[in-house]
Amino acid sequence: MTVVPDDHLMTLICDTCGDTVTATACVLPDAEVVWTLVSEHGWSGSPFATGPHRCPSCSMLPPSSRDQASCDSHGTGGILGIDHLDDATVVTVVGDIDLDTGDTLRTALRHAAEMGGHIVVDLSRAHLIDSSGLGLLVRAHRDARERGVTLCLAAPSRFIRTVLHTMRLDGTFPIADSRDDALAQISQRVLCTSTAADTATAGSLPRR
Repeated sequence: MTVVPDDHLMTLICDTCGDTVTATACVLPDAEVVWTLVSEHGWSGSPFATGPHRCPSCSMLPPSSRDQASCDSHGTGGILGIDHLDDATVVTVVGDIDLDTGDTLRTALRHAAEMGGHIVVDLSRAHLIDSSGLGLLVRAHRDARERGVTLCLAAPSRFIRTVLHTMRLDGTFPIADSRDDALAQISQRVLCTSTAADTATAGSLPRR
């Protein structure tokens, strides 16, 4: 564990340089989730107590400059592909969604938004997510809602589902078990919207 509990305090330990910070234990409903402690002090890394976590200084270092022992077991993540379909754009993520891959994901989500349709974020090959990655998804969801479209998460891992549930965000995102299920949900939404629009138009036509 890189977060060590001590009565009402917790010590956060940087997995790269070993630097520590001790603060009041302000945890969320799940005692293993320490996202508040990590974010309040400007650290990065996993929202879970098991880490890895990085202090502000080490968070600014490029991945190649960090201690290899502290690298995530799943390796560096990124975007596997962006597919433009009839009703939606699918962004497929691979690896971990964290500070290192944030810029890549942000660019991919912005590109998907520019296409003007619904968005599916395929997480079937993603493993972990930290506070920065979660923030990107929340902002992308809000942007999609403002544009009147849907951002759906497809096949999130058990870890990501736990983070969403603990942060009370599992009811915010439409979540599907697979990419195909997500696309089916979106197609159904498009069909329902189109049917409702046709009904409204027919009701407004003058009767003869």
